[in-house]
Amino acid sequence: MAQRVQVLLSDDLDGSDATQTVKFGWLGAEYEIDLNDKNYASFEKAIGRYVTAARKTSARARTGKRSAAVDLASVRAWARDQGYEVSDRGRVSAAIMDAYSAAH
Repeated sequence: MAQRVQVLLSDDLDGSDATQTVKFGWLGAEYEIDLNDKNYASFEKAIGRYVTAARKTSARARTGKRSAAVDLASVRAWARDQGYEVSDRGRVSAAIMDAYSAAH
């Protein structure tokens, strides 16, 4: 039996049919937004001059500061002392890792 899966995108701004998904980063976080052609043109116009003036970095450059091995138990203990909520297991958020790096 064959299956046919169809994905329909809705523009995240106005609910119309979207034509594309745009990925972008801001302040260390990655985002995706589905846009139609008109809203994409507005997005591109708004961000275009900043992208043109900016330096391009690689994923390695963005994460390089945290590439050295860090004792996550120490990070979690520090974060709790600072009032952050942090789980006992799993990933430690980038915001907490950045705060820890800045403090040490």
